Amino acid sequence: MNKEFKILNKEKGLTMIELVISLFVLVVAVIGVYNAFSIMVVTTNQMSDRFTAAYLAQEGIEVVRNIRDNNWLAESQNQNPETPIPWNCGLVGDNANCNFNIDCSSGCQGDYKTGTLSGTILDSYANTALNIDANGFYSYSSCPVSNPNCQTKFKRKITIDPITNSEGEVYILKVVVEVSWEEKPTMLNPAGQPGSITAEDYLYNWY
Repeated sequence: MNKEFKILNKEKGLTMIELVISLFVLVVAVIGVYNAFSIMVVTTNQMSDRFTAAYLAQEGIEVVRNIRDNNWLAESQNQNPETPIPWNCGLVGDNANCNFNIDCSSGCQGDYKTGTLSGTILDSYANTALNIDANGFYSYSSCPVSNPNCQTKFKRKITIDPITNSEGEVYILKVVVEVSWEEKPTMLNPAGQPGSITAEDYLYNWY
């Protein structure tokens, strides 16, 4: 009897140790899966922000290109050869025969409507965040009544530097668009460093 009792107690002790080890392994596995899932969620959010910022940066360059192309179109329809419309009108300052001169060497801002018939010219950079307008596009329009919290975290700065030839004429525009946004502290970015993406292009006067 005593020998059988000792054997039973020994088996129970081993079973408890195995149970503790099993629970420990299970907890470690669950924590590992949770951390991996958290990292995946954070990475997905960051990639989404970078994708949006890249789109907005490219759109900023297209805004400037659209203004240049519209200047070409306006000049082709100009009936007064004595007052030609400069190809870089509204993009660099001090242009003769240009009704809207602006200096973007220190930064400007504009949205998808800028330079179109329904839009305006570039404005001086005011560190203003883009909003989602009633059409679902990123713009500087006021938030619609249906979506009063439409302000995004993205800011876009358009810088234009003219490049002159040996005769002092501007023949190239260097366009740099920087899109920045605030980041919350995460395990991948503990300090909460802001995100930033920059796009660059050169526009020529082929007219």
